[in-house]
Amino acid sequence: MAERSQIQFLWGKIKEKVQGLINPVSFNAFFKDNLEPIDVINRRIILKATSDLVATTIMNKHAETFREAILKCDVGLSDFKLIVDGSKKFTLEEDEEDFSDAFTSVPINKNFTFDSFVVGTSNKFVYAAAKSVAENPGEGFNPLFIYGESGLGKTHLMQAIANYISFNHPEKKVLYTTCENFLNEFIDSMFANVNRKNSARDKSARFRGHYRNVDILMIDDIQFLANKSSVQEEFFHTFNELSSQNKQIVLTSDRPPKEIATLEDRLRTRFEGGMIVDIQPPDAETKIAILRRKAEERKCPMIDEDVLEYLASDSGHDVRTLEGRLTKVIFASKLHEEPISLSLAKRALKESVREDAEEKEDVTPESIIAGVCGYYKFKKEDLLGKGKKADLVKARQICAYLMCELLTLPLVSIGNILGGRDHTTIMYSRDKIEKLITLNDKIAKEVDDIKSIVFKQ
Repeated sequence: MAERSQIQFLWGKIKEKVQGLINPVSFNAFFKDNLEPIDVINRRIILKATSDLVATTIMNKHAETFREAILKCDVGLSDFKLIVDGSKKFTLEEDEEDFSDAFTSVPINKNFTFDSFVVGTSNKFVYAAAKSVAENPGEGFNPLFIYGESGLGKTHLMQAIANYISFNHPEKKVLYTTCENFLNEFIDSMFANVNRKNSARDKSARFRGHYRNVDILMIDDIQFLANKSSVQEEFFHTFNELSSQNKQIVLTSDRPPKEIATLEDRLRTRFEGGMIVDIQPPDAETKIAILRRKAEERKCPMIDEDVLEYLASDSGHDVRTLEGRLTKVIFASKLHEEPISLSLAKRALKESVREDAEEKEDVTPESIIAGVCGYYKFKKEDLLGKGKKADLVKARQICAYLMCELLTLPLVSIGNILGGRDHTTIMYSRDKIEKLITLNDKIAKEVDDIKSIVFKQ
């Protein structure tokens, strides 16, 4: 069970956020003195309401605002559960009382290898550093700290290291995860069920064993440790334990250690004690090389140079944006049964830019769910439920993909919207549909049709 002081602290922060999001009358009537924090289970705060009326009103009128407040607190929680003494409706079911003993790593994309990474003048140094770490883990640069803007290949290089070591040194245990996942599992390890004796202590020990009994620890987006002192404390001890045994640590961030706000000095100095390398935006030549490689992977190797130059121009720094432009052109070619040419590329991107500019602002999670349900003829409760039929799973994954593409929401928020799913499930769904779009014309057309439905709602 979570310590009472910890739960009260979390509830105080959440209640403060709620007060700023709903009107004073509703806050005073239902939130101020009518909810008592009881426990934290599976990143949900469990609250005892004074009556069925209070609980029903909150669920019917304020549930979404309540979840928004919880997410905005950024304390590792994502939802809430209401219980009422003597109520048949607001109870803590048995499955809610259980907690998972398993800690997970984030899936590694097997296509992210050193061979598939396009090396140019902007990234050759960081590529060499990553390759050196993969070939001699724990013997050279430790930690390896890679930083740079989003979409430049940090995750690709990190997972290339993981794939290389797993293939060449299968005896070594590699753990790749995100800082968000580390935070969430740390929160889970702190809180456990009141009915399970010593469960918090046991789970905390399992958490430490999961992260410390490895040969290579890789954490993406380590900048999210900022402003989280208790998580920094835990990671500090994990770092020291691994470093003392010459275990390899690889970290990525969108900024160098000295620019991560509120990062403790003892962590900052340890990060700076290894190799810090930045990954720069690709130049025009590298962009064209990336496009050529991606086209070959998608069985379109004969794209003219003028088309590649056009796609590379004015594409910004993000390699994902660059790849997205190529995807739109390939899809337009297949849709219109027309060979890829400069004129086709211009038409495809012009249509895409117009759609994005005019319609994307109106997209909401509800409109995406409605669009997917309408297209596949599923009920909303089935889409958000636990059904495992292939067509339903595909629709759910497309829904997750579209939310990632069209909305600026954290993965944990999207998971919460889609029936309380873990952020790693959302990440897997996004990546799977993204890949299928490039390989399967039928899926590409379905996704495009659903987009049109969503935009026209």
